[in-house]
Amino acid sequence: MEVFQLTTTVNASGHLLLDVPTQLTPGQVNIVLVLHPVVASKAQNPNYDFSDLAGRLTWKGDAVAVQRGLRDEW
Repeated sequence: MEVFQLTTTVNASGHLLLDVPTQLTPGQVNIVLVLHPVVASKAQNPNYDFSDLAGRLTWKGDAVAVQRGLRDEW
């Protein structure tokens, strides 16, 4: 058994033509074909500003001391 993964093109008439060389002996073979369209990946904008999705907390005081106090309550 041989497993192939390749990317090819469907022509304008909708035909997929495959020419796959193998080292199999002449005779009948079973073929399993899975077609999955290739979608062009869109370049992501790495400089997106997430400030509209997240808030900002202004903390006055010692955050670590408050955290320890809350933990000690348990």
